[in-house]
Amino acid sequence: MIRLHVVDRASRGAYADALAQQHALRRAAAEEGGCRALRAIDAAGRDRFDTETTRYLLAIDGDGQVAGGTRLLPAEGPTLLSEVFPHLADIRRFARGPGIWECTRFFASSRFRENRPLSRVAGIVAAGLIEHCLEQDIPHVNLVVETYWIPQMAEIGWRSRPLGLPVAEAGGSLCAVSIAMTEEALEATRAAYGLAVSVLARPRPPTLPDWARPGRGLTA
Repeated sequence: MIRLHVVDRASRGAYADALAQQHALRRAAAEEGGCRALRAIDAAGRDRFDTETTRYLLAIDGDGQVAGGTRLLPAEGPTLLSEVFPHLADIRRFARGPGIWECTRFFASSRFRENRPLSRVAGIVAAGLIEHCLEQDIPHVNLVVETYWIPQMAEIGWRSRPLGLPVAEAGGSLCAVSIAMTEEALEATRAAYGLAVSVLARPRPPTLPDWARPGRGLTA
């Protein structure tokens, strides 16, 4: 079963292979994309926002294959919106600081795409993103997206708050939005993709030896 794994600075070593897969898949997704302004990555599939503070959300199957994912950038540091596209938020602006995140590089591997309007892998990434934000008390995330994604996000129950007017960029039209991370959005996303339960992978607790388990201590 495909689960969404949260990879941060502390767990990065355990996910080295998955991260390498992710960067290669992101490069392939960028080459397929329409807007050249969002395709600026290096030969390994990285850009300047892949840093030590970046948090990756990776959909991984039972064989360790990455099926899709996205990443979260802390808005207290450099982000795509603050460094490249600040003009997209010329009406409402955007908040910066601890607890505020920007979501970028949403992708699904072509190997796992299905011949239907809503890809299950995309649903796992979308639902898992909201689950993670709810658990971490992240009230909303900012996104820079191609404008045609706005009605598609509305279709799965995401309430987008425009931060400015759409702007024509090289090869496409972009806009900046804020998406509320709510229980209602999670329920709507699960319903749209046919997901009944949590998609987040839970870390396994360490296995204790018999003598260390509750009720199994040494006796005199």
